[in-house]
Amino acid sequence: MSYSLPPFRNHAAQAMTNAHILVVEDERHLADGICFNLEEEGYRVTVVADGPSALRVLNEEATPVDLLILDIMLPGMSGYAVCETLRDAGKNMPVLMLSARTLSEDRTRGFDVGADQYMTKPFELDELLSRVKNLLTLATRRTTGKARVVAADWIHFGQARVNFATHEVFVGENPVRMTPLELKLLHYFVDHPNRVIPRGELLERVWEMPAYMNTRAPDQFLRRLRKVFETEPARPRYFITIRDAGYRFVPEPENETDDGEEAGESGETDETGETDE
Repeated sequence: MSYSLPPFRNHAAQAMTNAHILVVEDERHLADGICFNLEEEGYRVTVVADGPSALRVLNEEATPVDLLILDIMLPGMSGYAVCETLRDAGKNMPVLMLSARTLSEDRTRGFDVGADQYMTKPFELDELLSRVKNLLTLATRRTTGKARVVAADWIHFGQARVNFATHEVFVGENPVRMTPLELKLLHYFVDHPNRVIPRGELLERVWEMPAYMNTRAPDQFLRRLRKVFETEPARPRYFITIRDAGYRFVPEPENETDDGEEAGESGETDETGETDE
């Protein structure tokens, strides 16, 4: 099955960028069309047609990838597997998935493995270009944002310092790169401290999905936040899962015991941070 791109629209008057985008698409004419329009926008573009080739490009340190446009149905390795592999390797560039699959479970699986956005084919060119621009803006704002930041713009908890205006994140003195969706989730937790947030609320407000969707995306992303911010991710103090209720961000745990577990937690904490509270 083939898909037709809308007629080319010249956006040359808009600010250009030298960002490097990797397009992974096995349908040649669609890949060529996406590449042409991205290059007209000023991006540097690499195109490959299968999953293993995508991972080889992603592992080339000489030409780092700033954004990945990833088809799902690929030869050699699915887009899901590619995304999961790069996230497991700690690569945090934004991922925009493309797929002819329109079922909700396909979309949720994409988010589960770490995609930031998901578009179904056929798609509008303007929407694709807009999503690319927005993802790159979110990912690069930490270095292109305000040159001067006042102390009030920084959020502190534990050893972490976060500035959502510039997308700067530090743990101790070490800078941390996070995906746009990870930052969006962190921002929502910071805006609602010490409150149990139901899974459905996170799906609606962060993932912009219906609350009834059956997906492990919140748990997967919470696990990533723990890997970044918790001293002992298996015994979390800041990002807590409350069994059958939701999730809670505790910026200032009180009455900490010597082993780093909050006093007063009645349930045992498992490897996902769930408690019987």
